[in-house]
Amino acid sequence: MTDHPLGVAPLIVGLGGTVRPGSSSEKALVLALATAEAAGARTALFGGAFLAGLPIYNPHDPFCGPEMDRFLAAVSAADGVIVSTPGYHGSISGVVKNALDCLEGLRDDARPYFDGRAVGCIVSAGGAQASGSTLAALRSIVHALRGWPTPFGATLGASGLFDEAGAFVDPRDLWQVETVAQQVVEFACRWAA
Repeated sequence: MTDHPLGVAPLIVGLGGTVRPGSSSEKALVLALATAEAAGARTALFGGAFLAGLPIYNPHDPFCGPEMDRFLAAVSAADGVIVSTPGYHGSISGVVKNALDCLEGLRDDARPYFDGRAVGCIVSAGGAQASGSTLAALRSIVHALRGWPTPFGATLGASGLFDEAGAFVDPRDLWQVETVAQQVVEFACRWAA
């Protein structure tokens, strides 16, 4: 078990998925958070259904409400973040982008946006080109939000990833997702020290 230098297990927040229940990007995120928990972290999941319920971000009329407050409070308290998105037309999905835009609500936070936090990036897309461009776009957004993308980013195929029990079919895909999660937890612990 990895102990947080402050005596509390690090909090890793996962956000991602699609509006479709059981999407490959959300399944990968759930497995990444399970890896973070196995490494001693506490986790919080904001999956596709939650993200789809957020209002469209409007900088001139920021939305406040209990769901938005819960989301922003979790990211504010997070020691690390994992973002999992499908690759849609060469970039991240609208639902994930909107959630990231909503982090503008942390602009005046003590640690604005993703400041001082590792952010693991997971992409599930229908081809190598879409995976690469989506991962690059996600890393750019993480940088813009003052986060530290982990050295390794997972790129997964969009179909045939999981068996009937919900486990990865290919051990390389499991390795990718576990590596992202382990790097986020490791950085969170080191940063806190």
